Amino acid sequence: MSIVTRWWFVRHAPVVGVTGKIYGSDDVQCDTSDTAAFGVLAGTLPAKGIWMTSHLSRAKLTAQSIALAGLAYPDPIVEKHLGEQNFGEWQGSSWKDMEAADPDAYFEFWREPARNAPPGGESFADLIARTADIIDRYTVDYAGEDIVAVCHGGTIRAAVAHVLGLTPELGMSFTIDTLSVTRLEHVEGGLLRGKGGAWRIGAINQPSHGRGDGTIQ
Repeated sequence: MSIVTRWWFVRHAPVVGVTGKIYGSDDVQCDTSDTAAFGVLAGTLPAKGIWMTSHLSRAKLTAQSIALAGLAYPDPIVEKHLGEQNFGEWQGSSWKDMEAADPDAYFEFWREPARNAPPGGESFADLIARTADIIDRYTVDYAGEDIVAVCHGGTIRAAVAHVLGLTPELGMSFTIDTLSVTRLEHVEGGLLRGKGGAWRIGAINQPSHGRGDGTIQ
């Protein structure tokens, strides 16, 4: 019999007050007024199992809004390693501001943007590594469970890249919208016994705007 561990990744609600800026791992505000979307999420996500959020308030508030929409879930685990990519000295700036402040660092970053880190920050490849640690550890510790992770667009791209074995460059190619669901499933046992299991994709960037009956379209 196969053991299936399902990861349900939810990107946080839309951020406010940072238009045109790179906010990265800054703790910025989010807009949780889309009650219809939260209603769909509440009707779609599993109540049982393991719930977790990143340490940033926009992830925590998004999880709380899902609860207010009618889904009673266990107290979430707060995992700092689920946080968004840290852009270091560039956080709070526009790309134009970054180029003007340090043209050399800006040029060097764009030579390999998936692998180079901004000054004082981390690369997308670094983000994949720390996200992979969370996924691998919880998949073993909570085999056969549903695991809901409310976090960030970069983190979810990193998760997809890890389970599919993609390069950082290909991992960055996915669009992950706010309040979307990405479901990744680890299958162990059965025909895969002795091979360490395998990953399959249930959904990527599934919108939370449904038919009004709790079903995601």
